[in-house]
Amino acid sequence: MMQALSDPTRVRIIFLLTREELCVHDLATLIGATQSSISHHLKTLRLNDLVDSRRDGKTVYYSLADENVAGLFEECMEHVNRD
Repeated sequence: MMQALSDPTRVRIIFLLTREELCVHDLATLIGATQSSISHHLKTLRLNDLVDSRRDGKTVYYSLADENVAGLFEECMEHVNRD
């Protein structure tokens, strides 16, 4: 899990998903990366059970897998900000 969060783009994705459910297009726009890159990072996060997805028509929306992921992320950020 920590290895999955070792990439700055994946950390940004998790941060954005703590706020709201987003699709690949929205994440790519907010982060300033390609949709292909975001999809690749989301696959890693999904394989590590950090994010879930749901389909609405042709659009796939991503959210955190559960509240524990948000709590873990917030604790990590607090720890980093202390230093």
